Amino acid sequence: MIDLYTFTTPNGRKASVMLEEVDLPYSVHIIDIRKNDQFAPEFVAINPNSKIPAIVDQDTGMTIFESGAILIYLAEKTGKLMPTEPKSRYEVLQWLMFQMASVGPMFGQLNHFRKFAPEQIPYAIARYEKETLRLYDVLDKQLQEREFICGDYSIADIATYPWVAIYEFQGLTLDDHPNLKRWVEIVGQRPAVQRGMAVPTLN
Repeated sequence: MIDLYTFTTPNGRKASVMLEEVDLPYSVHIIDIRKNDQFAPEFVAINPNSKIPAIVDQDTGMTIFESGAILIYLAEKTGKLMPTEPKSRYEVLQWLMFQMASVGPMFGQLNHFRKFAPEQIPYAIARYEKETLRLYDVLDKQLQEREFICGDYSIADIATYPWVAIYEFQGLTLDDHPNLKRWVEIVGQRPAVQRGMAVPTLN
């Protein structure tokens, strides 16, 4: 059994989508970041960085934080969604790192300055929108001759999808990125993705 500590953010949904895809039993513990639950001592003991998601694997006693590390751990635990052949494995890992280092931080900054900042700062919004669109270009080109980011469906897709899927929330469109738009539609039709994107359910 996996204990999943999460909230309704793209990073949190990476973990729940992965758990649904690999069909592992898990229980959900809501860490409401609106109420600063992530700073509670009980959660800091699980993740010293006070960020969601995190998991505790009751079968192994292992605690894993950072969403990318969680995806790698679950892939290796189940033997699913990450190749073992070195060339293919590192292709998936590099696109996972691309999401962790670029897509998540840049899209997250755009979200913050457009939706949550106490004042609108045009320079910040323009800066992060421009970079988000540049990253759309990178993904669109990668998907030009591939159904999924690395050819076969993998943790690279699971990591990236929750961030791209919120494009309308960000005030953007995928109309100028047809390959990326197709990919979002295909990934979004997967039953496991639909289930995972609905976790957690808030009252």
